[in-house]
Amino acid sequence: MQRPYNFSAGPATIAPEVLQQAASEMLDWHGSGMGVMEMSHRGKEFISIYEQAQADLRELLAVPKHFHILFMQGGGLAENAIVPLNLSRGGTADYVVTGAWSQKSQKEARKYCNVHIAASDEARGFTQLPAPAGWQFSPEASYVHLCSNETIHGVEFHALPDLQALGSRAPLVIDFSSQVASRPVDWARVGLAYGGAQKNIGPAGLTLVVVREDLLGHALPVCPSAFDYKTVADNQSMFNTPPTYAIYMAGLIFQWLKKMGGVPAIEARNIAKAKLLYEAIDNSQFYVNRVARDCRSRMNVPFFLRDESRNEAFLAGAKAAGLLQLKGHKMVGGMRASLYNAMPLEGVQVLVEYMREFERTHS
Repeated sequence: MQRPYNFSAGPATIAPEVLQQAASEMLDWHGSGMGVMEMSHRGKEFISIYEQAQADLRELLAVPKHFHILFMQGGGLAENAIVPLNLSRGGTADYVVTGAWSQKSQKEARKYCNVHIAASDEARGFTQLPAPAGWQFSPEASYVHLCSNETIHGVEFHALPDLQALGSRAPLVIDFSSQVASRPVDWARVGLAYGGAQKNIGPAGLTLVVVREDLLGHALPVCPSAFDYKTVADNQSMFNTPPTYAIYMAGLIFQWLKKMGGVPAIEARNIAKAKLLYEAIDNSQFYVNRVARDCRSRMNVPFFLRDESRNEAFLAGAKAAGLLQLKGHKMVGGMRASLYNAMPLEGVQVLVEYMREFERTHS
């Protein structure tokens, strides 16, 4: 029996093969007599899980050796505080505001440093990306922060800016919570990347931080020890008890991604899924997407019925057709389909067929 297709923006759908493997190992992991969530985080069994997960992630994302991979907790929202606690040195940080999440990031950072808005698209309703050539950097900024994919407003950086070419000497910090492992990362342009796991790499609870070695060791004195990147790195993410089961699940997903052909193959599939859905919207007189075409997200596709009085009927029919979690975020309304790595092309095909049928019967 076909499971419903879950278009949730996060926590998000997970590949059935991964869920089935986790279920089969729930009571006894590899003959250890323990389930993973029962293991000591310092025991040899879990250490092997942790080391394999980290090695697979480094391979998948082609993370250079001079970057540390940290497995932390608190999600992207906590990182909005942890980043300035570690990198701001109490000075100024530049923020590029392109949607709800980068807006939250800059507001939280103001508690720990001076925030300078280098660019913002708020005046246009976060439907475009401000052109990097027009960004206004602070000469004393300790870092430049952006959200590479905005899940609520559906805008995405399809190429990361080259800050040096733009005149900034600060490292680039990206929140790639909803973009991680969906496409390659140009690490030559990045100083630190962070993200919650619950969209592309597992259940909620795990936060991924990939940080360049030279950015360690600059935490403010008030930074909690468990949030000091150098302390976390020096202790191989074991300074405090890490989210062990979430790391295990992420490790299974990394193995699944490798079986699927790695990040280049999954990116090609993501492009095909997004293309199919955007074409269905653009070729319709019934639906509309308001994001500029050059920065439309592959991961999160917000769309609206031109006659919004039909929204509830659309959602009820979608649920009956096995299409779940399509209601848009309360901040923007409408609909939203999240097309993360684990969403198969078939799910998008079924959604498009339903959208066309709904249009035929309600026009």
